[in-house]
Amino acid sequence: MNSPTIVYDLAFEHHAPGDVLGIGVPSPRLSWRIQSDAPFRQGMYQVEIVRPSSDPQTRSFTVEGDRQVLAPWPDGPLTSREWVSVRVRVRDDRGEWSRWSEPATVEAGLLEPEDWSAAFVSPDGIGGLDSPVPELLHDFHVDGPIVSARLYVTAHGVFHAAINGRPVGDSVLDPDWTSYPHRLRYRTFDVTDLIVPGENTVTSLLGNGWYRGYLKWGYQRAHYGDRLALCAQLEITAADGTRTVVATDDRWRARNSGILADDLYNGTTIDYRPTDPETAPTVPVTVVESGTERLVAPDGPAIRPVGTLPARRIWRSPSGKILIDFGQNAVGWVRLRVRGHAPGHTVTVRHAEVLEHGELGTRPLRAAKATDTYVLDGPDERTLEPMFTLHGFRYAEVTGVDDLTVSDLEFVTVGTALERTGWFDCSDERLSRLHENVVWGTRSNFIDIPTDCPQRDERLGWTGDIQVFGPTALYLFDVSGLLTGWLADLAAEQYEDGGVPHVIPNPTFHEHDPAACAWGDAATVVPWNLYLRTGDDGILKRQLPSMAAWVDRMDALAGSNHLWQGGFQFGDWLDPTAPPDEPGKAKANPDVVATGCFARCARIVADAAQVTGDIATAERYGTLAEQVRQAFVDAYVDDDGHILSDAQTVYALALQWGILVDPRQREGAGRRLAELVEDSGFHVATGFIGTPLICDALTDAGYPQLAWRLLNQTECPSWLYPVTMGATTIWERWDSMLPDGSINPGEMTSFNHYSLGAVADWMHRDIAGLAPAAPGYQRIRVAPHCFEGLDYASARHDCPYGRIAVEWRRSDEGIELRVGIPVGVTAQVWLPGGDEAAEPIVVGHGEWVWHTAA
Repeated sequence: MNSPTIVYDLAFEHHAPGDVLGIGVPSPRLSWRIQSDAPFRQGMYQVEIVRPSSDPQTRSFTVEGDRQVLAPWPDGPLTSREWVSVRVRVRDDRGEWSRWSEPATVEAGLLEPEDWSAAFVSPDGIGGLDSPVPELLHDFHVDGPIVSARLYVTAHGVFHAAINGRPVGDSVLDPDWTSYPHRLRYRTFDVTDLIVPGENTVTSLLGNGWYRGYLKWGYQRAHYGDRLALCAQLEITAADGTRTVVATDDRWRARNSGILADDLYNGTTIDYRPTDPETAPTVPVTVVESGTERLVAPDGPAIRPVGTLPARRIWRSPSGKILIDFGQNAVGWVRLRVRGHAPGHTVTVRHAEVLEHGELGTRPLRAAKATDTYVLDGPDERTLEPMFTLHGFRYAEVTGVDDLTVSDLEFVTVGTALERTGWFDCSDERLSRLHENVVWGTRSNFIDIPTDCPQRDERLGWTGDIQVFGPTALYLFDVSGLLTGWLADLAAEQYEDGGVPHVIPNPTFHEHDPAACAWGDAATVVPWNLYLRTGDDGILKRQLPSMAAWVDRMDALAGSNHLWQGGFQFGDWLDPTAPPDEPGKAKANPDVVATGCFARCARIVADAAQVTGDIATAERYGTLAEQVRQAFVDAYVDDDGHILSDAQTVYALALQWGILVDPRQREGAGRRLAELVEDSGFHVATGFIGTPLICDALTDAGYPQLAWRLLNQTECPSWLYPVTMGATTIWERWDSMLPDGSINPGEMTSFNHYSLGAVADWMHRDIAGLAPAAPGYQRIRVAPHCFEGLDYASARHDCPYGRIAVEWRRSDEGIELRVGIPVGVTAQVWLPGGDEAAEPIVVGHGEWVWHTAA
């Protein structure tokens, strides 16, 4: 019987829907979405698994329940290299089955250390720190036709592999950055189409990357080792089922390439003048010790070129330099076409985010050179682009070419190939531009890990940044796989005393960072937000020991009075009232902030333990959370709700983190927060900790109009000040560029940080009105604030169940509210202008429209 119900987007773990190659989970959880023309509520599902082995088997599993997100794997675990085909169908309460989904295949990678026969090999005598990029190579013979070939490969450094001169994939900077002493990622490539009968050659360039390149602001390199190495295992399956393995060993050779220098911060130097690979001298390789027990498969997508931007304008600067504006601050490199130059001619491309006094504004780059240099091989047209580097920029300066046109240039944007999942728009172009700046900041700073900035000599996985920005990131993009891997690194690098390094991965892993609230809180807050936005309770179970260890560290530092006082703290970092060169000297008292963070984290651990069924842990940390909350109130809050240091941030955190429960204190704190915002002239007066909370605190305290006025402020400090200055991403400082167009003289001045863009989450939830109300958006709250001055606002989010859409529009007749809900989601709707204390309208999936006179 034909059914109007369709199952689609079958996915494994946190990978994108569809086929998955080289998964590292032997029992991958399943997710799917449902489309139905009629009312539908899943009451049962059926999973069909085909295991095409020498004895093909098809097994079917029927499960009662409505779970369609990260449902448990119903069959026996996959073995290394095994691939299976899966499809799903669902049944509603009336007993009608849907159509089967399209089949999706999942293939396991190498799941056990003993699956690896390849060794790590390093070139002898070449490939040193200041030497050309080495290329490792090996010839092999294939007798006849093959049915499949897989290349499993990783490196100390970054690799670019090819077979018979053809790249094995389109990803770059593989295997990316993990906590190398604990976890080294490998990639799996399907190279079946690259293998030919007869003689074949496999090659791989090895770059410095994060392993050996410059890292951190101290401008030091080789944090993990000073020797590059490759580990590659090519497995070829013939038509008769025999498998041939070509693995790195001491029979491989190495040679220099034309890439003379490479570094993530500094850029690339490439000499295109030809060398004959047949006559180029090769050197032996040496097997180096590096255990395969550290090797792990990816949890999310790779880094790839994800788009291009055209050049908008070419002109000469006051000093005569050729400058190019690409119109958008982003991450990647310049692709440049040149012609008509003699062999040996040099072309140089420099990069910067902004201009200053009409020239390239490179001062914020600090020690990073951000320069690519090319030595040409002759007059024929050649396309120039770097390898093993990334730049954060909007503007470029080109020397060595005088006749450039806009058609000769494009900006290749690069990043983790994340699926876009969230959108926002409204009738105010300034706010829409602000939101677009947040989107570009997210794209730019999720380069395998959540970084603070993509351009200067830093680009690190600061824990404080992702701790505040996680909900916004999880709305805008599917960063669930990326964060799953990053949290594994955090747990691996957590100190024995429970403390958390300030950056993850931590290249100076031999040092011990002091515990700092909000930054270390990433251990608890990030997995909790991942659970809330995706419904992944498995991440809580995996991370719970790490989460609890951080709270135990806070508890040890606080002592018997449960007040975390003294010691090192970043505090409300970059409070605009702090001295420019002392961004941690915020108005908010650091002891108040630290104790508030302690109370919040203890509560999160209690709640996470409750979700995972660990009742004893839930009770222990629930008791601790209440003790810390009460200690906070007793020490820092008076009867009228006034809080020590009288800063916007301390009121916001006390209100939003459930620390104030007494109605009189809550009302007083909300009133005082509103007074402070009014007294500031509706300028932002919060730093890293308070900024994500301030608009929610005002709204929930009954002052949404004040939050709206705060968002609409255009004078510095404010969210819209950078927009008025032409920003296309979120700045690190509220005043990274001063009103006269000069760059802030402070040492930390980036024009592409996402942290202060965390306000976008409030925009989604309170302006457009789309807010999660249960983990994974299984239940949502629709309650838009139709602020004066806006004619419409809309939000769309591809949640685990499908697309949710909320839009309201104002007309002379009133306000029209439209809501689209996918199968599996229930919405609680409060109509604009209605009584917020009234019971909401509850609706299920479908398209809904209401009209109000508000």
